[in-house]
Amino acid sequence: MASPTKTVTALVLRRTKLGETDVIVTLLAEDGSQVKAVAKGARKPTSSFASRLELYSVAKILVAEGKNLDIVKEVRLLEGNEALRNDFFRSSASAPLVELLAKSTYENQPTARLFALSRAALHSIANTPNDPLVATLAGLLKALAFLGFRPSFTECVGCGDTPELAEGTRQTFSFFDGGVVCARCAAHHETTLVSAGVLQWCNTLLYSTFQEIEAYHVPAGVLEEALVFTNEWIHLHLGISMKSLAFLFKNVFNSSI
Repeated sequence: MASPTKTVTALVLRRTKLGETDVIVTLLAEDGSQVKAVAKGARKPTSSFASRLELYSVAKILVAEGKNLDIVKEVRLLEGNEALRNDFFRSSASAPLVELLAKSTYENQPTARLFALSRAALHSIANTPNDPLVATLAGLLKALAFLGFRPSFTECVGCGDTPELAEGTRQTFSFFDGGVVCARCAAHHETTLVSAGVLQWCNTLLYSTFQEIEAYHVPAGVLEEALVFTNEWIHLHLGISMKSLAFLFKNVFNSSI
């Protein structure tokens, strides 16, 4: 009796070697859930899967139900996203988003709009004429919001007031409680100081379209600090150590996080 099959439109998040010729692909499905499947023979040069299940690719995939993992039967490539693999900087800029998705999504647990967001973010990273790390930051912030971990950049988490984020100042912020803290509430929260410019830019990116984001010029220092901020947020709220961000800081910013 043939195994049940299903067709999924998905983004390739991760490829893991299995045996001498097979690959386990970790996918983000169109409904925002994670799918893992074995692509048998995908590492053979003659395999039709080899070029269709590359990292960052979007494909329509027919999978059959397996005992432990699903089995890839057919693949139709929709978006190759070659620029994200062939260009070191754009590849490094894409890695944090797919790492976050691979580590924060689960099988049979859909997350609305996450797939469309990820597809748009990677398209922007691949094609923006400006710094692709701006799209990286925006993609991470938007993904966190859809996953239920959106920071409050403008409203005090204690009373709901809106502190003034004056340019050149630093604002009290509670990573533990989830956002900015006004002067009146600061004594009741564990806080740190975050650049007002970082908070303003993060809020702007969170609510902008990627078409708008591609035109933005975020100061390099602000962008670096905002990525450090986002890394700390991810680590605290999702318990994820972002290896790709550590790599990015070492090789792009010549620093460490």
